[in-house]
Formats: sequence, structure tokens, C-alpha cells
Amino acid sequence: MKKHIVSLFAAVALVSGTAFADETYPEKAKEAGNEVKRQGRKTGNRVEEALCTGSKADCDKKKAKNRVNEAKDKVSDEAEELKDKVD
Repeated sequence: MKKHIVSLFAAVALVSGTAFADETYPEKAKEAGNEVKRQGRKTGNRVEEALCTGSKADCDKKKAKNRVNEAKDKVSDEAEELKDKVD
């Protein structure tokens, strides 16, 4: 029974140790570039929202749309980074 437990732990350690590879410099640069782009868009959105002259409903609609787009960009970038780490 102990042999099975030890071999199970060894198998888990072997698999978990090889699940992620080190990121290369181009991947790290791409990740940093994505972060800069997202921050730039976020700042632009905040300025646009602060200068909104439409009705409150229009401004809130634009604000919600901006938040959805920001979240979509973040998820897309995170998925790409995870793919790079696994590769």
C-alpha cells in the first residue's frame, strides 16, 4: 500500500513540475506591452467618461460598455499568457 502512495506522489510531482515552462523574453515583452495598452485604454476611457456631456443614462451606458471591453481585453490577454506559459 505504501508503494502505491509513494508512486502516486512521485507521479503527481513529475506531472506538476513540467506543467509550466519558463517564459521567454519575447513573451515577457509582449505581456508588458499588453499591460501598457490596457492601461492606456483604461485611462482614455476614464477621461472620456469624465468629459461625457450626454444624459446620465447615456454616460452610464458608455461607462458600462467601457468596463465590459476592459474586462474582455484582460481575459483575452490572460488566456494568451497562460497559453504561453504552458507552451
